Amino acid sequence: MSDLKITNLYKSYGKVEVLKDINLDIKSGEFIVFVGPSGCGKSTLLRTISGLETITSGSLEIGGRVVNDVAPSKRGIAMVFQSYALYPHMTVFDNMAYSLKLLRTPKDEMRKKVEEAADMLQLRPYLDRLPKALSGGQRQRVAIGRAIVRNPQVFLFDEPLSNLDAALRVATRMEIAKLNETLPDTTMIYVTHDQVEAMTLADRIVVLKDGVVMQVGTPMELYDNPQSLFVAGFIGSPKMNFLTGKHAEKYKCHTVGVRPEHMTIQAKANGGWSGKVIYSENLGSDSFIYVDIGEEEPVIVRQDGKATYHAGDDIAFGPEGDLFHRFDAEGRPMTDGFAAPAKPGASSTAATSKRRAASPANPATEGTPDGGVVGSAGGVAMPAKKPAAKKPAARSTASKAASTRSTTRKAPARKSPAKPKA
Repeated sequence: MSDLKITNLYKSYGKVEVLKDINLDIKSGEFIVFVGPSGCGKSTLLRTISGLETITSGSLEIGGRVVNDVAPSKRGIAMVFQSYALYPHMTVFDNMAYSLKLLRTPKDEMRKKVEEAADMLQLRPYLDRLPKALSGGQRQRVAIGRAIVRNPQVFLFDEPLSNLDAALRVATRMEIAKLNETLPDTTMIYVTHDQVEAMTLADRIVVLKDGVVMQVGTPMELYDNPQSLFVAGFIGSPKMNFLTGKHAEKYKCHTVGVRPEHMTIQAKANGGWSGKVIYSENLGSDSFIYVDIGEEEPVIVRQDGKATYHAGDDIAFGPEGDLFHRFDAEGRPMTDGFAAPAKPGASSTAATSKRRAASPANPATEGTPDGGVVGSAGGVAMPAKKPAAKKPAARSTASKAASTRSTTRKAPARKSPAKPKA
């Protein structure tokens, strides 16, 4: 078993607390990503798990065993560092086999383990090369292979892709995802400041800020239902737009947040917000338009295809239906049954009501007293319309005809009295 449990963990350097009351329960086989801005404590937390940093207080368990005072080499872990840390004078094979040599592993078993790891990472053709003859992505795979041969209970990755260019980063990210599928019983903990890596790799994400765990959840839970202003702004690229003051008044909150992909461009008559375009980015498949509306930062609006707005243009926009998030002055989400403001001239049967309509089979939503639906993302759908009164069913053509016949049927003729005989 490779379960990992952290309970009330603190880490201090003198009087400075860098980790504060960390509590995590990581199941065997999970891929967990620690994410947060620089200085949030994510690498320090990883190093306390590895044993490279001591724990000030609290407990750390791996496989049900408390390992606070256990040496790193005895914890059943393997770590892949930000730098490759390969021996430049050793071949790929010797770099991958080095830890096994230290353990005095028999040569046949050592070769078997190295070749299995090389096949897994597509490194067999390079086993006789020196690190200088490899690309950056290949060197990182050698570092991963060196960890695999130890057959650890827990893999620790400390920003392994930060030294790679964009193309290699994507390719190596795919290799790590495949590795996770190949080793289903091995727990993996991955540290990054790149939330795109976190969203694409993780089973669950741990978001840290100033040494505190802000939220733990699946990538989509954090995207759809952020529990703080910080998490809302950190998860998603480009980040969520935040509007305050007069721009948030009609949403009855201190801050309203809308993701760029949830903004729609509108005619000015339909309300929403308006401003002047200051910059636009054309990416081919979509575009991002930066708009000045008087906030500290420009609002970003995503548009499909090529941008049709340019610097100096006036533009009006608003959230798509109920796809917005409301926060109070403390940065906490508000879910008080607020309905999306109706747009002038908009139909009451908006498409957004349909998307967020209540359903007994949908546990992520719950009803409101007025028949609306509170969404799990903090937005609220428009109140559900009451069913229209049923009209009496129209009579069939046959019954109409029968009725007509019954009203037009002639009364039987009365017989005249018989004349008397002469």
